[in-house]
Amino acid sequence: MFPCNAATGFTAGRARGSQGTGTAITAPHGSHEELLARIGRDYYLRNRSKVEIAREHGLSRFQVARLLEEARALGIVRIEVSFPDAVPPQDELQAALGVSRLVIVPAAADDAGTRDQLARAAAAALAEAVAPDSTVGISWSRTLDRAAAYLTALPPCAVVQLAGALPVPGTGNSMELVQTLGKLPGVRTWPLWAPLVVGSAETAASLRGQPEVADALGRADALDLAVVAIGAWAPGLSTVWPRVDNPLRLAAARAGAVAECSGRLLDAEGRPVPSELDERVLAVTVAQLQATPQVIAVAQGAERAEAVLATLRAGFITTLIIDSGLAAALAALAAEA
Repeated sequence: MFPCNAATGFTAGRARGSQGTGTAITAPHGSHEELLARIGRDYYLRNRSKVEIAREHGLSRFQVARLLEEARALGIVRIEVSFPDAVPPQDELQAALGVSRLVIVPAAADDAGTRDQLARAAAAALAEAVAPDSTVGISWSRTLDRAAAYLTALPPCAVVQLAGALPVPGTGNSMELVQTLGKLPGVRTWPLWAPLVVGSAETAASLRGQPEVADALGRADALDLAVVAIGAWAPGLSTVWPRVDNPLRLAAARAGAVAECSGRLLDAEGRPVPSELDERVLAVTVAQLQATPQVIAVAQGAERAEAVLATLRAGFITTLIIDSGLAAALAALAAEA
């Protein structure tokens, strides 16, 4: 059986029987169905002409054309066409989601390309929203880390780190992000000198008592603007998920957690989920975000749609930046609701 080529949607394999007309043509060392698969593979995957294929198999190009039709009729060759995600008009979706501003970027060919487009949009939204002498809180994600690189200037302002350091292999961390912003003229920074997740509630309480950590966390009480990322409480959809053990993951999920934002868990209705994690995280709280006048949130991928809706229900997001695939998934969920 031949493998499937995901890029073309072509699959070559054996069929249970033949529905072709006329006498079946058989490969020298295989069945008629195998011949159909070989011809389909050569034509659709290897871009060989019908004349070349005919010459190799001792056929006419007209016979090759009929065999290709038969291969498709039998399902030995399958061609798939993917249309772009169906996204409703932006103003309609914005109203349905209840945000002041909605930014939708087109999904790229891969996750990295989409993340880059989201990062550019986040950088533009942040630069536009920051007022002189304001206090800006920024969390960390791979998208926000990349967004910082696209910021070349900000008005004089204070930047507060909203989440402790969480190194992710192959990327930066929240400490580096704040340091990058601190290099911009007129920008003062308040780093959060602690990990995002620690081993116990006692360790977290001890760190919160340190003056530098307490100062950074306290400044989140008086933010003018915050920038956060939304994750889902599931494997591969949250940078916090791999930092905790399985019993904690399962306990939080059983308690209703579906979304994760700066290490804080939310249920489907946007309510904070009490868990052991909440006591071990050093980051901005949901209440602090709810008291912030403007909150820009970034999310990527249709698989985070439920988490985004949950975070929207928490009531603190004013600007939402997403890709078109996530927009389509949110539209479908909003329609169901």
